[in-house]
Amino acid sequence: MPVAESVTVLDELHARGLLEACTDEEALRARLAEGPLRLYCGFDPTASSLHVGHLQGLAVLRLFARFGHRPIALVGGFTGMVGDPSGKSAERNLLGEEELDRNRAALYEQMSRLLDGADPIMTDNREWWLGISALELLREIGKLVSVPDMLNRTSVRTRLASEAGLSYTEFSYQILQAYDFVHLRRAQDCELQVGGSDQYGNITAGTDMIRKRGLNRAFGLVWPLMTKADGTKFGKTEGGSVWLDPERTSPYAFHQFWLNSADDDVRSLLLKFTELPVDEVDALMAQHEQNRGARIPQARLADELTTWVHGPEATEAANRARAALFSGNLEERDLDVLDGEIPTFRFTRAELAEKNTAGLLQAAGLVSSYSEGRRTVESGGAYVNGERAEAELDVADATFLLLRRGRRNHALVRIEG
Repeated sequence: MPVAESVTVLDELHARGLLEACTDEEALRARLAEGPLRLYCGFDPTASSLHVGHLQGLAVLRLFARFGHRPIALVGGFTGMVGDPSGKSAERNLLGEEELDRNRAALYEQMSRLLDGADPIMTDNREWWLGISALELLREIGKLVSVPDMLNRTSVRTRLASEAGLSYTEFSYQILQAYDFVHLRRAQDCELQVGGSDQYGNITAGTDMIRKRGLNRAFGLVWPLMTKADGTKFGKTEGGSVWLDPERTSPYAFHQFWLNSADDDVRSLLLKFTELPVDEVDALMAQHEQNRGARIPQARLADELTTWVHGPEATEAANRARAALFSGNLEERDLDVLDGEIPTFRFTRAELAEKNTAGLLQAAGLVSSYSEGRRTVESGGAYVNGERAEAELDVADATFLLLRRGRRNHALVRIEG
């Protein structure tokens, strides 16, 4: 989306609540006024997919790209073998090289796609760290870092005060990340590192090392860590993380995650994760105040994010499936979208011939007993393919049955044979 010439990227970050701290905002504004720069954000390859928490970093890189700057997406193939203690209550399990290789390849593919149009530079810090000896680390890098400064980092102090303590491996992490910035400053002319506020200590360690190396100016910028309005961690559900890989979190479930955003969270999420202009977000919120039940901003948020991550076809399919659950008018092409998202069962036509509606409701887990199923049908509380259910089933021409009890309890029956 085009941006007004009078608006700077820092103005936009402030308006969207994406700038919590900067090493020298006035100097960074002056540098940005001179022309485009390169900036980087790091991602640890601890899994074969990014999750929704990583979208914040990608959204910030994409935002800078809209203003003409070039993003660098760094996969920490080397630092991922050590583990960042920031925000962690215990040391992470260390990954082997084969798993890291698989994870890096998967993350490269995801980030290249999500930053399409931003012309990102993809890099892995193993490219330079594997060529650095222990002696060089101690003599050329370690001498630039003050132990008191390292001990004063919030992440270090927090872990030292905990029962878990802190290993030397994790203690050294900030040196490694600091040198990543040094390398990118020298090799890629990268002048800015961005990250979440828990990374501020690691980022300033990098700007300090760049200054001591005499590599000219460098800046750090962080956004606030995402939490829900109720104080709980963002990006988690009862089932765990919400992944960007459709094999780990389906596009439908991904869409539902954003659709279920709380009213108190949705404005912030629209500003921080989408490219919608601030005034358009405020217009959506005004509509929301007129009719909260319609959940207009949540629907827009879900559509924008699903389209970005999975494409417009996935968004369209998720919306059709969502509408089908309320209307019962499910199309054959959308069966796979709901298969597994709601309780799904497979019966042969012969097996269904032996059941009536009450028995099928019981088999699908929508009622606890046959008698409850019969009462539900008699009271008009059961639906089959959007129509109020009769006592007897008619599956002569059907290939599936979408069952509903009440407003929110669904099950899908796929008919085989």
